[in-house]
Amino acid sequence: MFIPVLLMAQETYPVNGSHDKRPALFAFTNANIVVRAGEVIRNGTLLVNEQRIAAVGRTQSVPKGYVVIDLQGKFIYPAFIDAFSEYGQPGNGRTTSQQTSGGRRAQIFESTKTGPYGWNEAIRPEVAAKEHFTVDERQGEELRKIGFGAVQSVIRDGIARGSSVVATLADGRANEVIVMPEAGAHYSFSKGSAQTSYPSSLMGTIALLRQTYYDSQWYQKQKDEYNISLDAFGKLQSLPQFFEASDVLDILRIDRIAKEFGKSYIIKTGGNEYQRLADVKATNASLIVPLTFPKAYDVEDPADARNVTLAQLKHWEMAPANPAMLEKAGVRFAISPIGLDNLRDFWTNLRLAIDNGLSEDYALQSLTEIPAGMLGLSDKLGTLEKGKLANFIITSDTLFKEGTIIHENWVQGKKFVVSQRQGKSISGEYATQLPGMGMAKLFVHDRQGKLDAHLAIGSDTTKATISRTGDLLSFSANPKGPQGSIRVSGYIAAEDPVVLKGELVLPDGASHAWTATYVAAYSAKITDRRKAERNMPAVDGKLVYPFVAFGNEELPKAVPTLIKNATVWTNTEEGILENADVLLADGKIKAVGQNLSSAGATVIDGTGKHVTPGIIDEHSHIAITRGVNEGSHSVTAEVRIGDVINSEDINIYRQLAGGVTASHLLHGSANTIGGQSQLIKLRWGQNPEGLKFGNNDVFIKCALGENVKQSNWNIVGTRFPQTRMGVEQVFYDAFTRAKEYKARRAANDPSLRRDLTLDALVDILDKKLFITCHSYVQSEINMLMHVGDSMGFTVNTFTHILEGYKVADEMARRRIAGASFADWWAYKMEVQEAIPYNAYLMHKRNVLTAINSDDAEMARRLNQEAAKAVKYGGVSEEDALKMVTLNPARILHVDDRVGSIASGKDADVVVWSDKPLSIYAKAEKTFVDGVKYWDIEENAAKQEAVEAERARLIRKSLEAKRGGGVTQRPVAQPNREYHCDTIGEIAELDEHADY
Repeated sequence: MFIPVLLMAQETYPVNGSHDKRPALFAFTNANIVVRAGEVIRNGTLLVNEQRIAAVGRTQSVPKGYVVIDLQGKFIYPAFIDAFSEYGQPGNGRTTSQQTSGGRRAQIFESTKTGPYGWNEAIRPEVAAKEHFTVDERQGEELRKIGFGAVQSVIRDGIARGSSVVATLADGRANEVIVMPEAGAHYSFSKGSAQTSYPSSLMGTIALLRQTYYDSQWYQKQKDEYNISLDAFGKLQSLPQFFEASDVLDILRIDRIAKEFGKSYIIKTGGNEYQRLADVKATNASLIVPLTFPKAYDVEDPADARNVTLAQLKHWEMAPANPAMLEKAGVRFAISPIGLDNLRDFWTNLRLAIDNGLSEDYALQSLTEIPAGMLGLSDKLGTLEKGKLANFIITSDTLFKEGTIIHENWVQGKKFVVSQRQGKSISGEYATQLPGMGMAKLFVHDRQGKLDAHLAIGSDTTKATISRTGDLLSFSANPKGPQGSIRVSGYIAAEDPVVLKGELVLPDGASHAWTATYVAAYSAKITDRRKAERNMPAVDGKLVYPFVAFGNEELPKAVPTLIKNATVWTNTEEGILENADVLLADGKIKAVGQNLSSAGATVIDGTGKHVTPGIIDEHSHIAITRGVNEGSHSVTAEVRIGDVINSEDINIYRQLAGGVTASHLLHGSANTIGGQSQLIKLRWGQNPEGLKFGNNDVFIKCALGENVKQSNWNIVGTRFPQTRMGVEQVFYDAFTRAKEYKARRAANDPSLRRDLTLDALVDILDKKLFITCHSYVQSEINMLMHVGDSMGFTVNTFTHILEGYKVADEMARRRIAGASFADWWAYKMEVQEAIPYNAYLMHKRNVLTAINSDDAEMARRLNQEAAKAVKYGGVSEEDALKMVTLNPARILHVDDRVGSIASGKDADVVVWSDKPLSIYAKAEKTFVDGVKYWDIEENAAKQEAVEAERARLIRKSLEAKRGGGVTQRPVAQPNREYHCDTIGEIAELDEHADY
């Protein structure tokens, strides 16, 4: 039969030759037409007129002129839509491109692009995917083979990435396949190929995007400046908004931006949403979920096994259940093959997701109706209805049934053959006789038209090469042993049951008649790239919060607790109480005294124990992700540590084991005025917002010394300052600008552009934001105090301050606190004159003194660091304990809530095995808000559980490998620990490093 081919020549293009425009009219009859998930027309007819569906129905008559194609009970489904693809976009830049000079990083402060663009190259909303889009015949064919007919094509480069384009996967000119030239505006947390140094951290990325939103609002009201980038940014706000996340915690960060600016983002996720499912659901965001599941880990070598974390093992097991868990939670999502190394894995992974609970109806919706709705194309794509584009697939059976074949993929009314409609599937297990080798079994699996086969002789199984054309087939195999290769040329001799016959050629060249008879259905135990994973339930283990070692299956709750007969270090006028009781209830300390009672309370025998307030670390860098320094500019007051809290950091749990209940998370010391800090409580298992202390003053990190002027870093460039004099000038310049900005703001200047950096500096002048300053050297400390005197601000705290003993009187006069290391010295030039008596001498001169860690490991022993003040200077034990409890609480302005044991205070308390300053003291129980987050006895059981879980998952990984599953070699991912001078953005994998 002659079938006319649809010629999709565009009207405006000339034709070199004769015009040949024949009507493309097709009638597909006797088909099972799946209009949408849950709606099937049996023995129906689908009419296609050119590029569109003309009619669909069960009793639909076929008009004259239509070519009739009898599908004889086969199925027609809407073609899939990939809502997040790079199809047709060449040269996407997804890694930061830093210019270098002699192996050293170079600093670039403004855009290198020619033209009136914005100052930062990572903000590139003017980029239009439609202008770069080309038809990619090879990739288009691969996508059509797995059922896709249309894509949203995105340029994945930059923070503000510009607009996307929606196109079909037909071949021909780009002009002919573009369905929507501007489909959506796109954003990410990756700066991509931008040359500008800023941002160099995740918090800087978030600040830059926030500032761009405010700049766009200002730009639309002003007439003095033309800026291509801001002009484009504003125009894109009317489009659907898409945001790419790499991790579940990124989704929560994106949600905060959405709420600040009234946006509704469609979020392309990282595939681990199940780990914080309730939080993801609470965002009400629609998601685009990649169908990428990690390979099993090759852990046969015990040394390799040590390199894989429990979090990685659990994610390998649980990731395939992610779509099902999202569906069950009622989260709206589309599925995308983005990120797959091989598109052939798409169907394997989709069926794996279905095996783990994803319903077939939702799977279909997530590939058709939902992405069409996200893209605003429900009138054109997603279902099989009159007037819509003729994008559909023809399958041999129901779509998700094992062995179903996609025969054809019609795109814009044009046929693309995926697999010839060649009759009955031959998937199955066959018995055959091999001369000289005995009985054997042949296992054949039809994977969307691609045949896989294995030959089993005795206990040995060998992969075979097999192909089929119509009823003809051939295969070859090389069984283990000395036999050599065998070859078969055959055909399908019968169909019910299937019998294969043909000629067998042995390794010696001898030919024999050959027969293989169907004996059983295909079993995934023998073939399939992911057979090992699909043959085992994905979720044997439990979700834990956080999703790392020592996480809890359920978040612990506060229960009334009575600690009896303990030695209580109150940090109040009552001093140390012997044989005293402490009652905790409703998150507070309800009472302190003797012979207390409380019906229903859990009683802890405190005999021989010591109870103290929780330790507060005034200077910490734990629980931060993807950069602790935004050191690219001299002043980055706009960045906030609160935007980049990593609730999955194992150091939270480890420090609870050292009696720490609160940590002040500081920006690093790479620049003169750094970022805003975040005080957290160590509520192990809570999400980032749940860790925040709440209703407390905010602090900002400033810095002096070697780090600020970059004298000890391998950086090329001219970032100001390069000298101590320059550091002073940065402060004067910044606060001069802040005063001018404040005056214009007070005057309601309509032309004033909101500046997040200056907003923060004004808050310092207004005593709404408080300075904690990294400092060492006497002269620099004096300098900043004088700058503060002249500019109208006061430093709240000098942190580190190892030469504090030299300036203690001046600090006391200004009521500036000092947070010091206990006994660090001589580790760089500016600490040559540090002494271990520093804390004692500041304390003696009436400086409010704390001892801080600035180190994840030291923080677990801050009680012992405080004890050094007793050794060096003879500070009383009570006053020494206050240096890590009440004093940091006073420094951080939260002493009305924490730092002492008194009725009404937050129930942040620690039960110690010995006197708290003793090197023998162990924190046996640590309470935060009355919740027991650490228990030394429960931890022993947790350690056993962690090892048992690791052992189970390692066994499962070994089974996966032995079953033929594809594996990956573990690569060590140690938990990243930041310090003041850590430079650069850290990879997303930081989020899930554990022990």
